[in-house]
Amino acid sequence: MRKVIGMGETIMDIIFHGEQPTAAVPGGSSFNSIISIGRAGIPAVFVGETGHDEVGRRIADFLNANHVDASFLRMRDDIQSAVSLAFLDERNDAHYMFYKQPPRTLKGFIHPTVEADDIVQFGSYYALNPHIRPQVKAFLEYAHGQGAILYYDLNFRRTYQDRIKELLPAIHENFRLATVVRGSADDFEVMYGLRDAEEIYHRHIAPYCPLFLYTCGAENIMLCTPKGSSRFPVPPVRTVSTIGAGDNFNAGFIYGLIRYGIRRTGLPDLSEAQWEHAVTCGIRFAANACASIHNSIDEDFGRQMARKMP
Repeated sequence: MRKVIGMGETIMDIIFHGEQPTAAVPGGSSFNSIISIGRAGIPAVFVGETGHDEVGRRIADFLNANHVDASFLRMRDDIQSAVSLAFLDERNDAHYMFYKQPPRTLKGFIHPTVEADDIVQFGSYYALNPHIRPQVKAFLEYAHGQGAILYYDLNFRRTYQDRIKELLPAIHENFRLATVVRGSADDFEVMYGLRDAEEIYHRHIAPYCPLFLYTCGAENIMLCTPKGSSRFPVPPVRTVSTIGAGDNFNAGFIYGLIRYGIRRTGLPDLSEAQWEHAVTCGIRFAANACASIHNSIDEDFGRQMARKMP
């Protein structure tokens, strides 16, 4: 079976509901996705780094317990693992405070072998960080050359808004390498002051990458391609936490690509029905993750999804 490689940041999310912390859950955008992919029975690998400390050990153990290969998680003695405080508001949307050390140059970067039609998910500041950018870019170029699908989730936080001009060259390089770009309304409001999916696509995505998925919370998901745009409705769900909503949409969409046998060469010519199959998987994964305090799909749902794989 094709494998999925997630690369990105790791963090321990301490989640507050009201005045009290209610859970401590390993997280990170690509991390949350790869946990769900592992639970859904797809071969999964995580590439990233964490501190060689108690939090880092818990993160590594969590990957292994959820059927994700942690061989390429670098546990570094020169950094402490990152921690975030996630405060859920009355709508169960999260507001964050991050506690991280300043970035340090990564030496000895290691990555798995990539084969044609494997899927690499990357994004967030990890894919832009100048301290590791040369290694990340080299890996993405290698994966692209091997014929993998590269799925780029921007996940651009307001923290970096004042550095947008500095980071745009790396973002554009990522767009060029990506097979599919996914971004949220909040990402593009921070980056470009825009929330209209078609305007964002034509002005900022299409010159680099032809396939674009746009999410906007509980509103319709937009797909933009050279053939036109499509809208996919998101059914209403009762949420406990929205922390992993976008990450698990990514996981479900990637799961859908593998479940329905969609390969890189076929993506530009997919029918709307085929796109809908994959997007619907993304919506289902996101809905399941939002129904709990955890950052990924639950294990029972994962087993159900695994049984549906060919």
